[in-house]
Amino acid sequence: MSNPGCAAVVEDIVITGGTLVDQSGSRRGDVRIRDGYIVEVGESLAVGDERVIEAAGLLVTPGFVDLHTHLREPGMPEAETIESGSRAAALGGYTAVVAMPNTDPTQDSVEVVEWVAARGRAAGWCDVRPSGSITIGRAGRELTPMADLAAVGVRLFTDDGSGVQDDAVMRRALEYAGDLDVRLAQHCEVATLTRGAVMHEGHCCSTLGLPGWPALAEELMVHRDIELVRLTGSSVHLLHLSTARSVELVRAAKADGLAVTAEATPHHISLTDERLRGFDAVFKVNPPLRTMADIEAVRGGLIDGTIDAIATDHAPHPRHHKERPLEEAPPGMLGLETALGVARASLDCSWEHLIGALSWRPAAIAGVADRHGRPFIAGEPANICVLDPEAQWRVDPTGLASRSNNTPFVDVDLTGRVRHTVHDGRVVVADGSAVIR
Repeated sequence: MSNPGCAAVVEDIVITGGTLVDQSGSRRGDVRIRDGYIVEVGESLAVGDERVIEAAGLLVTPGFVDLHTHLREPGMPEAETIESGSRAAALGGYTAVVAMPNTDPTQDSVEVVEWVAARGRAAGWCDVRPSGSITIGRAGRELTPMADLAAVGVRLFTDDGSGVQDDAVMRRALEYAGDLDVRLAQHCEVATLTRGAVMHEGHCCSTLGLPGWPALAEELMVHRDIELVRLTGSSVHLLHLSTARSVELVRAAKADGLAVTAEATPHHISLTDERLRGFDAVFKVNPPLRTMADIEAVRGGLIDGTIDAIATDHAPHPRHHKERPLEEAPPGMLGLETALGVARASLDCSWEHLIGALSWRPAAIAGVADRHGRPFIAGEPANICVLDPEAQWRVDPTGLASRSNNTPFVDVDLTGRVRHTVHDGRVVVADGSAVIR
């Protein structure tokens, strides 16, 4: 599922004067790109007829990788299309995204997966990697033809939006995935504990008189899947962790040497359940926003490496859907274009650690580390983000690339913004603007 059909032009490029940030740390350096690959890295490289990207005062990093993007096609183009969502991704610094399978039809067949991949190639903004669902129709009963899906490039399988409730089905899926060398990603929610819930079960929901969503609903499934990993020897990736106890469970699993990885979203490290006091459905999300104690624990997990990656869970919805009463409105928030700024404001860590959580660590989990999250070494693919760490900007939903505007960060001032994105040697974002369409 490479992206040879991109509409942007492959150019000879020199990125000059920036600070390179990759797995080896930070250093001053220039980068020369030719035919889609890095061909030279050094200081004060000579410049001829190449396109020059001036990066003085900027950070030059491997492109970001999002493990958790809802592109809404097929089935809901009113909310988002693969073209508009992948354009938002490029503007956010992403050179690869994993497209979630809760589409209509579900990404549970070779035909649908290949359609999504083809649409991503036609759009050309970034590498769109379709996930496959674990079960047919995400119904939790019958496994998808995982071998067939793996054969066409699927590396991550998930029933995202629904946790696999049946213990035996999940065990069988893990055993099958281990044989195929693919990874399962779990939406951790015991559905019998969350029926009718609209927000975190705690003091705030009691005050508001709203049905609560207990932290235990997440934590029970986190515990179950960790024990299934222990039993099967396979690996599992835990989606959008949101509670302090979930972080503790993953930390203990890693200490035991189990093949467990995890992600957290920008909104789960920045927004508390108190935001629902205004009954504004833009703050309704699955899993729900939690308490400040949970936020602090998730932040700590990202900083100490218990949680491997920052993933957006970019979930666009049309305005009229989010304007429904809180109990009827769908959960979800935009995230691709604001992830960098929100993460930077929320985490007290080095740029190297932050970029790792946005780039090379999720690339490894997604199975795209052969082309994304790569170090600045001659011979590596040119999938690169150039960002201004000091740029200050205010979030305006009308200025975002998504077809929807359900961002929870309206009029929030953020610091840190992407200036340029290079995908497979093609400049797709220049000076903060998308340039191939």
